[in-house]
Amino acid sequence: MKLSETLAQLRKASGYNQSAVAEFINAHSCKQYSSKNISHWETGVSTPPIEQFLLLCELYRVRDIQEAFRGLETEFRGLTKLNALGKSRVEEYIALLSGNALFAKTADEEYYSKEQRIIRLYDVPVAAGSGSFLDSEAYEDFKVDKTVPPQADFAVKVSGDSMTPRFVDNQIVFIKKQQVLEIGDIGIFELDGDAYIKELGQGELLSLNLLYQPIKIHDYNSFHIFGKVVG
Repeated sequence: MKLSETLAQLRKASGYNQSAVAEFINAHSCKQYSSKNISHWETGVSTPPIEQFLLLCELYRVRDIQEAFRGLETEFRGLTKLNALGKSRVEEYIALLSGNALFAKTADEEYYSKEQRIIRLYDVPVAAGSGSFLDSEAYEDFKVDKTVPPQADFAVKVSGDSMTPRFVDNQIVFIKKQQVLEIGDIGIFELDGDAYIKELGQGELLSLNLLYQPIKIHDYNSFHIFGKVVG
């Protein structure tokens, strides 16, 4: 499978649209990209620069480059088909990946094993909809591996951009069930029937996107903590 096709599949499997991917990259990159750039990378019109390729792997939770891009194995072995510039580009990728702790081999290879478990991925996204979604049957069994924190009890999807750049629209986040959080913790909350992913402030819920005002928590509000975001 081509690089472009693999990138498209990884994005869709992670639950992101192209605009959300561009937003994530722009939050961590000096150069700005649009959904059109993402489309070009996924259709083979162009190839993502090395820095942006690494960001894509981070966003899509790719822990094993060789496994994720297995279809490229033959191409990497066929270096004789590349000119000097192409060969140097491949060497650049390898050098950067080898020097990145996210992709470099470690003594604890068991961390990246194939062992998997099932957690619940709830259908109603946080920041919209009913706050009682954790008591409903509206969820699907979601298979995760050891790249997901072991303390994660369930997963939800983010709705909107109030928690950018750390969390983007349609991103899946993993939650540890607990009813008490510390100030500054990011968690999943219910306030008057609506579910939110926010940072807990002093008597208020805070957004990471400064365009959004804090949401005050009053004594007369119905307020509940579902858990802490752990991944």
